Amino acid sequence: MEKVELNVVDTAQILKLMGDKTRLSILRYVNVDECCVCELVELLGLSQPAISQHLRKLKDAKLINERRNGHWVFYSINRKHSAIDMVQDILNVLPNGQEELDELSKNNLRIICD
Repeated sequence: MEKVELNVVDTAQILKLMGDKTRLSILRYVNVDECCVCELVELLGLSQPAISQHLRKLKDAKLINERRNGHWVFYSINRKHSAIDMVQDILNVLPNGQEELDELSKNNLRIICD
């Protein structure tokens, strides 16, 4: 894959977004599997409006994609983002969140909004 050179302003903006623990956690989860807001509420213990504000910021920066299914919206990491290599490098040094997602499934809380 061709190396993409990022400018300082865009890189600083992405790092600022990822500097927030909630947004960084959201990126961890949606990097593993797509998630809906209700799942992120369960995982992070925050209100739906709070999660939605963080998702909006990530979506505005094009770091995440959204997919609509009826009334529900599912989020996943944008693997085509120009800074995805940098984002992945940061996420790779963290626990990936798979264990928490598995625990949600075990407790029948995955996709509870269906």
